[in-house]
Amino acid sequence: MGKLRDVLGALVPSVTAFLLGGVIMALGLVVARLVAGSLGASLYTWTSIVGIGLGAMALGSYAGGRMIDRYHPRRGLAVLFGLSSAACVAVIVLNTLANRWLWLWGLSWPVHIFVHVAFLLLVPLLLLGAIVPVTAAMTAGRVSTFGRAAGSLCAWGAAGAVSGTFATGFYLIPAYGCIAMIWLIGATLLGIALLYWTSCWALYLWAMVFATLAVMGMAPAEWAREAGEGAALREASDPSLLYERETTYGHLAVRRVSDRPDRRAFWQDSRRRGEIVVGESTRLHQFHTEVCAGLTRGLAADRSDPSMLVIGSGGYAFPRYLKASWPQGLVRVIEIDPGVTQAAREAFDLEEEAAIEVVHVEARYYVESLSSRRDASEPEGLYDFIYADMVRDGTIPVPLVTQQFNEKIATLLAGDGVYMLHVIDAPGGGRFLGAVVATLEQTFAHVCVVADQVGPRATWSAFVVVAAQRAFDAVGYLRDFDEHLEFERFDELQFAALKAVGGPLVLTDDYAPVEELLAFVTPEVARQRLAHRSCREAGRLRVAQQYERSALRYCQAAELSPSMATEAWSRVGEMRLAQEDLQGAAEAFQNAVAQANEAGQQTMAIATAHMNLGIVLGQMGRKTEARTHLAEAAGWFRVDLQKNPNSVVCWERLADTLVLAGDLEGAAEAFDRAMALEPDNLAFYEKLAQTLERQQRYDQAIEVARKHVAVLKKLGRRDVALQVGAYVDFLEYQRVKQRR
Repeated sequence: MGKLRDVLGALVPSVTAFLLGGVIMALGLVVARLVAGSLGASLYTWTSIVGIGLGAMALGSYAGGRMIDRYHPRRGLAVLFGLSSAACVAVIVLNTLANRWLWLWGLSWPVHIFVHVAFLLLVPLLLLGAIVPVTAAMTAGRVSTFGRAAGSLCAWGAAGAVSGTFATGFYLIPAYGCIAMIWLIGATLLGIALLYWTSCWALYLWAMVFATLAVMGMAPAEWAREAGEGAALREASDPSLLYERETTYGHLAVRRVSDRPDRRAFWQDSRRRGEIVVGESTRLHQFHTEVCAGLTRGLAADRSDPSMLVIGSGGYAFPRYLKASWPQGLVRVIEIDPGVTQAAREAFDLEEEAAIEVVHVEARYYVESLSSRRDASEPEGLYDFIYADMVRDGTIPVPLVTQQFNEKIATLLAGDGVYMLHVIDAPGGGRFLGAVVATLEQTFAHVCVVADQVGPRATWSAFVVVAAQRAFDAVGYLRDFDEHLEFERFDELQFAALKAVGGPLVLTDDYAPVEELLAFVTPEVARQRLAHRSCREAGRLRVAQQYERSALRYCQAAELSPSMATEAWSRVGEMRLAQEDLQGAAEAFQNAVAQANEAGQQTMAIATAHMNLGIVLGQMGRKTEARTHLAEAAGWFRVDLQKNPNSVVCWERLADTLVLAGDLEGAAEAFDRAMALEPDNLAFYEKLAQTLERQQRYDQAIEVARKHVAVLKKLGRRDVALQVGAYVDFLEYQRVKQRR
């Protein structure tokens, strides 16, 4: 027994140190991934995590050393491990609450990140840090060679840290996700506490509470979800969420934006990377993809088989467009994360048999290896177009914007090949855009900038920087592609001003301060994330008919993000209509229209806002104003239909608008187009027949009504078919009267 006790006396502290090292590193990595969704993964974030972690460990070690002199080491360890377990649960709660606290947004961005991370890491790492000297004290009392024992303890702790780092980063987070990992860490700490003090009733009581909280935070049952959301143990449920997964490279999600049409958005680390309408691969929704598509169509007008390389899939919306537009061409995508490809195939309309070549590798490595093989005169094809879209968390990976990378890109392009790079910066261009342009000019003879047209409230804008060895008419190509696309090509004066702002800075592998140049963008991107989150929460409250709370959330989203203000105020107006508050609805829709004009939006959102405002004003008896807004709505719907002629929802809304405006002939045509696109939609038959009846076009109304009857019989709804049949008889009677 004496030898066994000696072995255990030496082994237990070592195992404790091993597990402690693994838990500390695992917790640090999990928190880094957890906050990336709201704070990004910038240098500020990692500096805060490392700095607060080391500071908390130092304070904890000092406190633990003081505790050794007063308490029994084993019981002290049990208490510390138990408290650390509770602190891990608090990490989940505090992160959920911190994402909702608006006062944090009044702080400067580095301070915001520091405070958020401190809330999460300070207490758990302080407690874990206090365990280190207590564990060492257990060893010191049992051996005569303290130096050897201390070295062994440090070695075990380091080995645990290494093991925890690799296991968490390479397997556990991708396999189970961040929240599950925190519960696993908390359970591990609680288990160790119980082993150290098996007779402590308080630990068993906490174990029961922990199990209850874990069920509330993780169980799929509806009651558990509701309880967990109320206790801030999980984020509010998102009915629009179609797919969610944690991968080695980030958090992925696919959300449904609308049901008709089936419009979906691809999110990567809480940033919208792409958007599609299911079944419509040639429809683009983002400015930079439209610019790249327009330039490609103009430059490759006479080519049926261009060779194209896409760096960064963006959910595969743009690669799908390229393959659909040039089915004989080569489309190769460099996507570092296989999880993105899997998500796109499962929930983002990327077909398994799509003839898109996908290479899962880091972009810089692929480009350099391909370039080196070309240098060695190996037979590799040249690309006609290379596209790069690596904007993520408000910044761009440094290795992909340097002069050295551009030189490798140039070797992969054909003689008349074009390189298009999507970047973000301040409206009108800032230091980062100037540096990117100056860097590209070191390699390419011609560089131009195409900027998005944004409203006065916008704090950042999208740009497409185009580089080639020859000049071309970018404006002409884009106008031919889409006459309604709003953009600005920088002229010589703007180019000179841009380079003056950027200074002589050329981005190189040795020096490329990308995060510093884009420091102002990161908090704005984070504000947009919070606005999206507020909108989702508002939508949930709206479904629950908690209109006032929902309206507050929508107003919060409108304040945080000008680009979302139109949609947010429109939703508020719809709720006011549901409450029969016409004045409140009119004010909300007026705000939606004003915000859309300010933000420079030209989407169906502004058309819908005008239509709703026209309807409300008509109900209030303000007929002249109503007609003005209805005419404006019809104009915007037509603009959207020129871009998206297969949008059933847009045709329907245009038809409804024209009916209200009194243009029955135009409404009938619009309903007819909608019915052709969605022939099983019964509402279209009814609306079209009634519109034709109001114009006394009875022959056509009868034909549509009979089609309605046929569809109803096909669907087995014979009772409704009889009613529509009676309506056909009425129309025939009206036709006879008309002919008399």
